[in-house]
Amino acid sequence: MFRVLGLTGSPRRGGNTETLLDSALQAAQQAGATTEKVAPGNLMARPCQHCDGCLHTGVCIIDDDMQPLHKKLLEADRLVLATPIFFMTVSAQTKTTIDRCQALWVAKYLLKQRHDKASDGSRRRGLWIGVAGTDRPAPYLFDGARMVVRAFFAACDVEFGEELLYTAMDKYREVHLHPTALQEARDAGSRLVSGAGA
Repeated sequence: MFRVLGLTGSPRRGGNTETLLDSALQAAQQAGATTEKVAPGNLMARPCQHCDGCLHTGVCIIDDDMQPLHKKLLEADRLVLATPIFFMTVSAQTKTTIDRCQALWVAKYLLKQRHDKASDGSRRRGLWIGVAGTDRPAPYLFDGARMVVRAFFAACDVEFGEELLYTAMDKYREVHLHPTALQEARDAGSRLVSGAGA
């Protein structure tokens, strides 16, 4: 049974970003996976201090809520990151969590400790859901966030599998007015577990 970990990076609980994540996780669960959702904004986590304390062990020396999250990130078979777009990148809550994964980067790239295999031997894969409030057409709107998310997935040893990107969702729960978004999130969550389109 696949373990799917979802991160909701929005400080606004129950809004567009989290609703899309919930749809993806519910579909993954219906497809047979176990799911867990973590809200980085609810964690007691300090920003990365660039202290290099993880350089020889791949373990962050800051003792806070990131320690158990690191374990979850490495043990999940599938990873879903959902974040709103703030000033052309991921939210501050999301970025703090990503920066604190420097220890996982060290473990993978310096200590050569790999965690790229799911429980069935397949490649671990991830899904990114990005939500922007602006309705202005901007082909570059998600470019900054995409680079950050790709770096995060790589540090976690997770293949960047698919992305769902939405604009013009600034009002609370406006996603329910979108004609296809919720179904697209459900379909992506199902594919993430079934492997369709992998």
